[in-house]
Amino acid sequence: MNTNKSQYIVREQELINENLAGYLKRHEQKERLRLLVAGSVDDGKSTLIGRLLYDSHLIYKDHLDSIYKDSKQYNTTQNEIDLSLLTDGLKAEREQGITIDVAYRYFSTENKSFIICDAPGHEQYTRNMATGASHCEMALILIDAQNGVKPQTRRHSLIASIMGIRNIVVVINKMDTVDYKRSVFESIKNDYLSFSNKLNIDSIHFIPISALTGENVVEGSSNMDWFLGGPLLNYLESVHIQNDFNLIDFRFPVQYVLRPNSSFRGYAGTIASGIVRVGDEIVVMPSQQRTRVWSIECFDNSPGEAFASQPVVITTEDEVDISRGSLLCKPNNIPSFGNSIEAMIVWMDSNPLEIGSEYLLKSNTQLIPARVKSVRYKYDVNQLSRLDASGLCINDIGRVEIVLQRPLIFDTFRRNSLMGSFILIDRNSNATSGGGVILDQVVRREADDESALQKEEKRCPTIWLTGLSGSGKTTIGQIVVSRLKEMGVNVTLLDGDSLREGLNSNLGFSPEDRRENIRRAAEVAKLMNGAGLMVIASFISPYRSDREMASEIIGMDNFYDVYVDADVETCIKRDTKGLYAKFARGEMSGLTGMDAPYEAPENPSIRIESGNESPVQSAEKVLKFISEITGYELS
Repeated sequence: MNTNKSQYIVREQELINENLAGYLKRHEQKERLRLLVAGSVDDGKSTLIGRLLYDSHLIYKDHLDSIYKDSKQYNTTQNEIDLSLLTDGLKAEREQGITIDVAYRYFSTENKSFIICDAPGHEQYTRNMATGASHCEMALILIDAQNGVKPQTRRHSLIASIMGIRNIVVVINKMDTVDYKRSVFESIKNDYLSFSNKLNIDSIHFIPISALTGENVVEGSSNMDWFLGGPLLNYLESVHIQNDFNLIDFRFPVQYVLRPNSSFRGYAGTIASGIVRVGDEIVVMPSQQRTRVWSIECFDNSPGEAFASQPVVITTEDEVDISRGSLLCKPNNIPSFGNSIEAMIVWMDSNPLEIGSEYLLKSNTQLIPARVKSVRYKYDVNQLSRLDASGLCINDIGRVEIVLQRPLIFDTFRRNSLMGSFILIDRNSNATSGGGVILDQVVRREADDESALQKEEKRCPTIWLTGLSGSGKTTIGQIVVSRLKEMGVNVTLLDGDSLREGLNSNLGFSPEDRRENIRRAAEVAKLMNGAGLMVIASFISPYRSDREMASEIIGMDNFYDVYVDADVETCIKRDTKGLYAKFARGEMSGLTGMDAPYEAPENPSIRIESGNESPVQSAEKVLKFISEITGYELS
């Protein structure tokens, strides 16, 4: 890459030539995108960021001169400019040629402003990457075209998914080293898709580039004319990410009580979510006292309302007990409040997490002593499968139950990311040991006999039947429910068709609508389980990620998937709803198993070969399984 410094255009001139106030106002109103750049070590993350800024003419002259000087000093690119030095700021980073700390860069184009987080790729700095991911809306996952998908690629993708990033761009870098072969690009794309369907990701986009030569980064590439998707920057400028601010659930964690004189008492903090207005009735958690908002104070004015992300001072009409750690919310929309939570955590400490270990849990302004009661499972990063575990080591990702010394005020991470995230702090060293997201509250009911309680809790699971249309799910479910009711079991059938006639009548059959259909069904099943009802659920639920979501909503200890396995030919012969006939006549599309995919469960709780046996025989197998997991004696 030959570059002439004298021809390089810098942004200072624009500031000089334009009206500064107008320039700032114009850029202040642009859409903002917080972008994580991650991937395995030496995949070219820092070089890519440097190339984005360099080719967009967004590096200041003095900074550019410094990079030229350092490029010669470290001799990393044979007397040419090394763009990775733009973000590798630590001395150790430049000497080793790797990123260690999380580096942030801010820049704007004509259409959008960006905050780029350059996360380290080395496994020992995974905790730094998790920290960066918690603040971002989209992730660029870099893959070296020579090496393909690596374990750290999977780990970073999993962490991004856990931290709530739903949009991923997979950037296949160093295409120049593989002669720009389309076959290499397609092979890596397929490898990534084969494991990413297990993640909770809404959108994945693939782009081949060479950050070193600049091809397909800001400008297109004649060497990759087979790729029709356009350069990376074009995609980043055009993509719209829905604002992640929650404007529904008002949550105001109190950070500080302001009392400059005897006539003023205000409560300072940043609104985590929702909107508040002067005169609104509010509830103080955990005391649940009620009052109204008297005023909202900002830096230089007193607005009538304030919303998520704004730092404000709130005063109240009444003198109520409010202190740091309290939370203000609305009367008909209060957060969860409990001593026990289920959480997914990324372990960041060289000292392993062990069952019974005690930490300080910090969530927003709350700091509460906590104990790890159990480790449900940890992830095998290579297969993205669950492994039994009694603890977690550094960089492990797992699901745990945490018991707190006093109640925590929270929302689930899915509902409210700021109210559903936390860190665990080592009580001796004060170091951050882990970071996590809250999946659910563990509700414990009082009982005289603890073993009887455990037995009773087991009697309210959700048995989730999944399979193609015509495989026999609902018929089997009806037989199972009928038999259970005969034996006095509180049970109900939750059927996909029935829900689509009512609760889900506004949903279609796109992947997004199918996902929402499953989410609603899982929430209903969870409520029924909590009310003491066993649920037999019958849903095609074709995507593994959707079934995984249902498991997390209902609770992995309460969710059992039954794969009702019948091949397409058998289902076409049955065609109980006439769907396959409609498809054959061209009257419908999007039929699972035909022109829409079905991802079979890899490790179901039980597999029923409904194509080779009668519905009664299949139902007997399900009943036997229910007997094993609940203790019911089913004859």
